[in-house]
Amino acid sequence: MWVHNLNPVIVNLFGLEIRWYGLMYVLGIMFSYYFILWYIKKKKLKLSQEVISDVIFYGVLGIIIGGRLGYVLFYNPLYYLKNPLEILMFWKGGLSFHGGLIAIVLFTYFYFKKHKLNFLKYADVVVIPIPVALALGRLGNFINGELWGRITNVPWAVVFPAAGNVLRHPSQLYELAKNLLIFGILFFLSRKKRKTGFMLFAFMACYGILRFLVEFVREPEIVFAGITMGQWLSIPLIIIGAFFLIKKRCDP
Repeated sequence: MWVHNLNPVIVNLFGLEIRWYGLMYVLGIMFSYYFILWYIKKKKLKLSQEVISDVIFYGVLGIIIGGRLGYVLFYNPLYYLKNPLEILMFWKGGLSFHGGLIAIVLFTYFYFKKHKLNFLKYADVVVIPIPVALALGRLGNFINGELWGRITNVPWAVVFPAAGNVLRHPSQLYELAKNLLIFGILFFLSRKKRKTGFMLFAFMACYGILRFLVEFVREPEIVFAGITMGQWLSIPLIIIGAFFLIKKRCDP
């Protein structure tokens, strides 16, 4: 048994807190940026550094705007209906991956369309480092002692004081491992030339399936018809990803 007592604050400078969670986001963004630069150089793709910077910028906007709105709409609509000003207080926590993904896809789709670039072709590149950024985010969640798992007695169980004096699954670390596994799969698949859109839909299918499974050990925020909200939101990813992967495999 281990009692979670990690300090989420790295340093406090005259009342300004620098937190591990924020640092994880910065590291995730930096990794994605430099990975994409390395990848397009290796694959000799025609994509300028300026375009990559723009895509990263819109991706960050998608995380913040889409992630926040997704959390508000999917997980706590009644609370935010009564407290609308708190919707803007994203620093208090509450970001939805699924909402962020929808926003990132929309923002980057219209960006590529505006610049007359093939969305699916470059989405196949951009999507590869995303799981690493997500893994770092889950590490930040673990350090914060939030989004814990269900009660258990496994040898590696953790006591999260904010969740009571009980043993719980460190589901944040499971999700960290899940995201690193997805990165490994995508990186392996990227070694060979694939049909346009294959990598994007592989990411969606892999994330949807693994997130659905991890939800069984994660403390649910909302359960409907015996299925958690995270599982409900993952089902469309599984269906869309699997459908287009099969379609592309069958296409001549």
